[in-house]
Amino acid sequence: MPNSVINAERIYTMRMNKNLIVVVGPTAIGKTSLSIELAKYFDCEIISADSRQFYKEMSIGTAAPSPDELKQARHHCIQHMSINNEYSVGDFEKDALDIINNLFKNNDYAILVGGSGLYIDAITKGLDFFPEIDIAIRQQLQKEYDDKGIENLQQQLKALDPLYYEKVDLNNTHRVMRALEVCIGSGESYSSFLTKPRKKRPFNIIKVGITAARQIIYDRINQRVELMVEAGLLDEVKNLYPYKSLNALNTVGYKEIFKHLDKEWDLDFALSEIKKNTRRFAKRQITWFKKDLEIQWYDYKEDIQSITNYIKKSSL
Repeated sequence: MPNSVINAERIYTMRMNKNLIVVVGPTAIGKTSLSIELAKYFDCEIISADSRQFYKEMSIGTAAPSPDELKQARHHCIQHMSINNEYSVGDFEKDALDIINNLFKNNDYAILVGGSGLYIDAITKGLDFFPEIDIAIRQQLQKEYDDKGIENLQQQLKALDPLYYEKVDLNNTHRVMRALEVCIGSGESYSSFLTKPRKKRPFNIIKVGITAARQIIYDRINQRVELMVEAGLLDEVKNLYPYKSLNALNTVGYKEIFKHLDKEWDLDFALSEIKKNTRRFAKRQITWFKKDLEIQWYDYKEDIQSITNYIKKSSL
């Protein structure tokens, strides 16, 4: 057998002895705190898969880890991008896998944490392949969105890919626009590219989910929004107002306050909409993650020892 093949097999075997701990769950449930406790226990580092926390200009409204939390364990992919930069899930997949491979050179464990299901799947399962699309198509769709709103794009998607239309979050402009790009640019439905086999990662993946009764989750969300306001959310969004058309800012916690700044809503109503839309987001997160039968679920108050015992038992 050639030496190159033998070396490749050794590397594969070595990495299969490495363990990626994946911490998921709905927003405001305590994923950051748990991941830090696990990082301390396993003496390892954390990679964030929360797509809203990638941007350095957005900290309060995304509930990014505090400076104190960042000191307790080393984090990656936190506030490492600017809202002015395009950063796709494909970019994240490449960057995060590079980080994970580097971490595994010196440690048997690493932690991936976040509530963005697509970004978690990009690392644990690999992305579906999509063809390169002419940027002019995106520019045209953006113009149509600016002129006619999201409903126009939704109807186009319904006509071109009714299957994906039934599955996608129709209020997620980025997802709707991305699907339309592929439909128009390839001449095939977006759904047709979602049937390819998933990639096998050369490391062990241990998925842990934390949750609570729905009312507890909703109460925690409401409390978090109030704490964000106390921390200066309004000033953060005011500073970002000149950039409100950027895709990164078309997200819960920012778009509602932009409406307040545009004199469409009073502040109390804007804050109530943030709470409502965040609750809806949490419901979608739960629906996404509950479909993954590999996740071991725990109550948000579960003793850390139970979780670490499960992880050690599941480690290779």
